[in-house]
Amino acid sequence: MRNISKLSGQFRLGLLTLAPILILAVLLAVFPPDGNERAAWAQFIGRFHPLVVHFPIALILLVPILEVAGLNSRFSYLRASAAFVLGLATMGATMAAILGWCLARSGGYSGTLLTQHMWGGISLAAVCWMCWILRARTGERGLGLIYGGVLAAGVGLVAWTGYRGGQLSLGEDHLTEHMPGRMRQALGLSREDPSLASGGVNTFYGARVEPIFEARCVTCHGPTKHKANLRLDNYRAVMRGGKNGPVVRAGNLQGSDLFRRVTLPPGHDDFMPKEGKRPLAPDQVKLIELWIGAGASGTLAADAIKDAPAGSAFSPALADVTFEEIDTAAVTRLRAGIAPSISQLQKRYPNILQYESRGSADLILDASLLGARFGDSDLAALGPLAEHISIADFSRTGITDHSAPSIAAMKRLRILRLMNTRITDATVQELGSLDQLESLNVFGTQVTPAALPAVARLPKLAHCYVGQTGIPVGITAQQALAGKLVF
Repeated sequence: MRNISKLSGQFRLGLLTLAPILILAVLLAVFPPDGNERAAWAQFIGRFHPLVVHFPIALILLVPILEVAGLNSRFSYLRASAAFVLGLATMGATMAAILGWCLARSGGYSGTLLTQHMWGGISLAAVCWMCWILRARTGERGLGLIYGGVLAAGVGLVAWTGYRGGQLSLGEDHLTEHMPGRMRQALGLSREDPSLASGGVNTFYGARVEPIFEARCVTCHGPTKHKANLRLDNYRAVMRGGKNGPVVRAGNLQGSDLFRRVTLPPGHDDFMPKEGKRPLAPDQVKLIELWIGAGASGTLAADAIKDAPAGSAFSPALADVTFEEIDTAAVTRLRAGIAPSISQLQKRYPNILQYESRGSADLILDASLLGARFGDSDLAALGPLAEHISIADFSRTGITDHSAPSIAAMKRLRILRLMNTRITDATVQELGSLDQLESLNVFGTQVTPAALPAVARLPKLAHCYVGQTGIPVGITAQQALAGKLVF
């Protein structure tokens, strides 16, 4: 009776652990990743997938070691822990698969590679469950042919699913990109991926633009993983666009979302490339700008645009790189007047102040690092340095309109970011004295169309980012703001 009760308990536990695996398989079949972003809470918990996924991998690989080593009489005690480790592996693999589905379904991902990776993860959870059940049945009698075969299949699934995960995060050629030439030749691997074929190296797109997309974009927007349903691996896909329509409009830079995103401030939510990757180099942005401006053709000759940046699309030629000689004595004299104030303020506000360059006395102020802890009184404390600040980022800080005079005193400002702060039209209307300002970002603030006349009077302004403000998309602005408002 005791054995029957024990088996009944194991059976109920087995069903309890199998249920979420089956539910997850149904969810993936019915609600696969479709390239749309949704449910911020699901994206949040899904981001823990890379952290959790390594736990079951280690446990699954540990089990065959315990089993094989336990066949030796001196280490037979190791086998007693195999069932427990398999139980943990099953729960860990199931949790990792659930988090992976949350991330993929809600994070704007899609593609066959992603789907394969997800089915691999769910299959691995199921195989772990089978091993756990079989191990409970075989007990200490030996490995068992079926149990051994399923365990071997689990190890194989770990390798296959992990390989697919590596392709998702590092690119499809992550194992072959730096492979030695002789090994590549012996394995019959070509250096070119036919899926990235273009109109050819004799076209401007194929020679100058496509290499940028291939190097910087196709990891997330390639043939097997296309976030937001956008592919940038071939000309036809680029022109087709993604879930929100075309991203390139021939001859229309302002209407081309791709160009808008690569020229946004790196801290902007729409900035590309995302996920902490470095921005495109200025020459890369210029090449894309010239290509779109010339009509975004796939057949335009490679040398048709005469003022295109020279050198590689990836980086300037080494021969062109020069470094300006710095007169350290002159720089010291230039900074002498503000050095004591900087030293004092850096102790109070560490890491938010730095010089713009080695030979300059102009300052970069990044108060966004302090978030809501940085308020109006803190900005006022920076008054002694106001006329030396050329770039200021107050995004997500606690400043209000009370800081408008302090900001207006920064006469050398070229870039001002006020994203997601509590400023209103009152602050913008006090910025008229900033005649050097080139970029103003009021994304996510309470600014309304009433502030636009003040913005229009800024003589050097090139871009004003007004998304998610009281300024409606498509507003008819005065001529001075034509092409400058970015939503």
